[in-house]
Amino acid sequence: MSTRTASCSCGQLQIDVQGEPLRVSVCHCLACQKRTGSVFAEQARFIASGSKVTGASTEYVRIGDEGTKFTFHFCPKCGATVYYTAAGREDVVAVPVGAFADPAFTTPTVSVYERRKHSWLQVPVEFEHIP
Repeated sequence: MSTRTASCSCGQLQIDVQGEPLRVSVCHCLACQKRTGSVFAEQARFIASGSKVTGASTEYVRIGDEGTKFTFHFCPKCGATVYYTAAGREDVVAVPVGAFADPAFTTPTVSVYERRKHSWLQVPVEFEHIP
């Protein structure tokens, strides 16, 4: 089983995840836009029991549009988000794909909150589209 490592910008906070992602998606919600500083976020979900975190993190909790509590773990030194979890889905950990710094990372297959998508952005037609 393969292991991938994601880390913050300074390398202090890391997460090792095992296996292939359960899902890779892009999210266009306004909270993800603000968190990433981009027009969407891309994240990969993995089975939490196959992950190992090293380094210190600071937590930020927010409530999503549908009422789910998300806990984001970011580096207290450089501020980069390395992973997050959703209440009720403690068996899964989500990792921003950019934290892997791997241009060959698995292509996303799902696009969510498309009603918040920037009009100039074109999502591939073969993706699952969730308004």
